[in-house]
Amino acid sequence: MNTVLRRTSLLCAALAASLPLPLHAEARPKQRYTIEQFMSTTSFQGASFSADESRILFSSNASGVPNVWQVPAAGGAPAAITTAADSTYAVSFFPHDDRFLFTRDKGGDELNHLYVRAADGSERDLTPGDKLKAAFGGWSHAGDAFFVLTNERDPRYFDVYRYDAKTYERTLLYKNEAGDQPGAISGDGRYLATEKPGMTAESDLYLVDTKTGERKHLSPHQGQVEYEPEEFDPKGEWLYYRTNDGGEFKRLRRYHLASGKHEDVESAPWDVWGTAISHGGRYRATWTNADGRTQIKLYEHATGRELPLPKLPGGDVTALWFSRSEKKLAFYLNGDRSPSDLYVMDLPAGEPRRLTNAMNPQIDPADLVDTSVVRFKARDGMEIPSIFYKPLDASPAKKAPAIVWVHGGPGGQTRAGYSAILQFLANHGYVVLGINNRGSSGYGRSFFTADDGKHGREPLWDCIDGKKFLQSLPYVDQDRIAIAGGSYGGYMVLAALAFAPEEFQAGVDIFGVSNWVRTLSSIPAWWEAARKSLYQELGDPEKDAENLRAISPVFHADKITKPLIVLQGANDPRVLQVESDEIVAALKKKGVPVEYVVFPDEGHGFTKKKNQIEGYGKMLEFLDRHLKTTAPPPVPKQG
Repeated sequence: MNTVLRRTSLLCAALAASLPLPLHAEARPKQRYTIEQFMSTTSFQGASFSADESRILFSSNASGVPNVWQVPAAGGAPAAITTAADSTYAVSFFPHDDRFLFTRDKGGDELNHLYVRAADGSERDLTPGDKLKAAFGGWSHAGDAFFVLTNERDPRYFDVYRYDAKTYERTLLYKNEAGDQPGAISGDGRYLATEKPGMTAESDLYLVDTKTGERKHLSPHQGQVEYEPEEFDPKGEWLYYRTNDGGEFKRLRRYHLASGKHEDVESAPWDVWGTAISHGGRYRATWTNADGRTQIKLYEHATGRELPLPKLPGGDVTALWFSRSEKKLAFYLNGDRSPSDLYVMDLPAGEPRRLTNAMNPQIDPADLVDTSVVRFKARDGMEIPSIFYKPLDASPAKKAPAIVWVHGGPGGQTRAGYSAILQFLANHGYVVLGINNRGSSGYGRSFFTADDGKHGREPLWDCIDGKKFLQSLPYVDQDRIAIAGGSYGGYMVLAALAFAPEEFQAGVDIFGVSNWVRTLSSIPAWWEAARKSLYQELGDPEKDAENLRAISPVFHADKITKPLIVLQGANDPRVLQVESDEIVAALKKKGVPVEYVVFPDEGHGFTKKKNQIEGYGKMLEFLDRHLKTTAPPPVPKQG
């Protein structure tokens, strides 16, 4: 493989000079924190108001495992409602009483069921059965029913059911024989918007009349463009959707059901990510993916007048939810050095109240770092955007080791905002380049499709060119650079070590693909709708088996010489454990230093704190051992 970097030293110097300095007075962190301390920071997600709007339901891992919690909207101590051993996530309070819905799988197998918890504390599985996957589809406008997606009839596709909110009696609303992905459902259940995936960056939009069975195609188009349903307005007159038809980025449009008229609603020089309309239609919010950060705008829906969101120090509003009465707004505030905390405010312009404290009080945010967005030119001239972490104590006089961190996907995105793992690495003296190699989402249609059929080559070259960029920085040790990543990022780690074996000093593979032939032949059944897209991007395991073998590291493990650590969940349905087993066995046979950590109660991603502490703690020990001249003594545990 050609690894020659066509880039001038002048460009390197200019880019290095353009990097912003950390916004701290100290030359170094006062303290290096243990992985236990970082994982003692709490993760929160989701928000749902109780019927009387006095409480908010959300998910928290404060106990060590994600469970359902609630907190008074007026402020007070959050309290756990569920204490399950398996990861359990809040979905929604019932609109008219204190029951709530939640979802749970078994050990990370992703076969989530939907449950209801009654006021007396009893739990009921609303989607019983083996080997099925279910998801919540929203409430009826009146709150007398809710919608559920389940693949119990055919594991490949999701049907839609209407559940009575009192009796839980269900009625089949949509039998999915078209292979669509169900999306928005109108408040009366009459209409359903579905998405039909095609090629990598192509999808069609359909409107299904559940009363007549008519399925109307709303998105005739030319070329590879995407149409994705968002939601119906409260009156059921308009369907809101996103599309990049006619441009690089997705904009918000809407379709009038009665007249068949399409019209633009909102656009930005980035992808519009989504929209939400309050229950009575008074407010609308829009999310935009702006250069790796979430930007939210709030509008008076009828007039389109933008309303101010609260300006709070230390972060950005990254998610929000309206109360049913439209009198309250719950939202999360997230910053580079501050994890997401839940707030609530009265609408239209009340004073925000902070309801949670995510950060471990033992950690001083001043010891963490602000991120910056950097861009470098790949060898073919393509600009590669990245999220950059510079340790406080890195300097030309004290050069630091570095890591190219690769996201999952392949079409994922490394984003700004708080990351416990990347802050942990920066706090321990590692420069981190969170690379968004070609094929990443968020930077336009052309960039997103630039990796199709090129895996193991051009996207990998971007990572190697990212290493060259790091080597151009005066405070990076050129000889101590590793590559790390999870899922597709883990594949990139293995590919780098196998196909460019002299480039990186070590690799951290977190449940990465080693054999594309097997992985693409064993994708979960519920991914059937996206199979065509996956095959176009990566290859058909039957028709393209020879090429897939050529880019699969397990068949080239004899070329790997650099140390590797592998982290894997035993119940992973996407990247099977055998993917990691085989690459580890091959390296052990060859005598290459390799470490292997398997978690029996995890899947594709580690949700339990005990496992995060063990896995990421061993990751740091591995990196210190292979990237630092002399590994520092262990940091004593605190608190």
